[in-house]
Amino acid sequence: MISVIIPASNEASVIGRTLTALLDDAHPGELDVVVVCNGCTDGTAGVAATFAPAVRVVETPVPSKANALNLGDEAAVGFPRFYIDADIELHTDDLRTLAEALRTTAALAASPRLKMDVSASTWPVRSYHRIWAKLPRVGDGLVGRGVYGVSEEGRARFGAFPDVIADDLFMHLAFDADARISVDSCTSVVRAPRSLRGLLERKTRSFAGNLQLRSQWPTGASANGDATAWIRVVMSDPKLARDVPVYVFVTLLAKARAWWKLSRGDVGTWNRDDTTRAGVADGSSRSELTVSIQPAARDPLPIDR
Repeated sequence: MISVIIPASNEASVIGRTLTALLDDAHPGELDVVVVCNGCTDGTAGVAATFAPAVRVVETPVPSKANALNLGDEAAVGFPRFYIDADIELHTDDLRTLAEALRTTAALAASPRLKMDVSASTWPVRSYHRIWAKLPRVGDGLVGRGVYGVSEEGRARFGAFPDVIADDLFMHLAFDADARISVDSCTSVVRAPRSLRGLLERKTRSFAGNLQLRSQWPTGASANGDATAWIRVVMSDPKLARDVPVYVFVTLLAKARAWWKLSRGDVGTWNRDDTTRAGVADGSSRSELTVSIQPAARDPLPIDR
């Protein structure tokens, strides 16, 4: 049985779409899906409960993704085990393919290929992502796909999820390159923010997560990313020069906001982009940026092996 843990905080508008895709072709008893509603004040739990018995709902008043992941782990019964954001799209066959990769290869952690849906985004958001989608770190390992999975051996590498913003980066750094696999034959769809404000919220959260991890694990986290990689991307494709002003503006402002957030000790709240939770364009008209880059070597975090 494949276990799937979905932390959800006020995701009533999108959790149905996520569960529909995930369970579309699932056989009875094939999937053990646990939706952990954390700090919800909307109807997320009610929507998720309509998918019973394939889906179990756990509720907690604590609005913490890390706590939700840990509660999901306590409730889950199967391996491989996957952790999926409530607002992404991963279909049953893609989940099966990821699980099979963890069962038949030496990899302990796996992620799908990323498809960034920019069909409903404004031009500055599209402009930013034309450069972002080609960054080496975007295609490297477990970060940014909205889903990652581990084998039973992989899950035994660490204890509880730490209380950090960037859980996917934590998981990425927990495994070196030889222990991770990116499976190109399956994809997860992540919807880009619709507005520039939404993009700034999402990137602020992302950079805050990076800074937070770097402060706790400087050796491992400092190996993540390359601040000058975008320059090489633009040099390799001069047409992207027109997108540089937007990319630099968003990056610098989001990093400044992230630094300010952490300097005040404000790590308990998320800078969440809610623009993607108001409905999406039909799949047939999506404009997608696909990322498929081989992972580079990274130092693992100093955690229990």
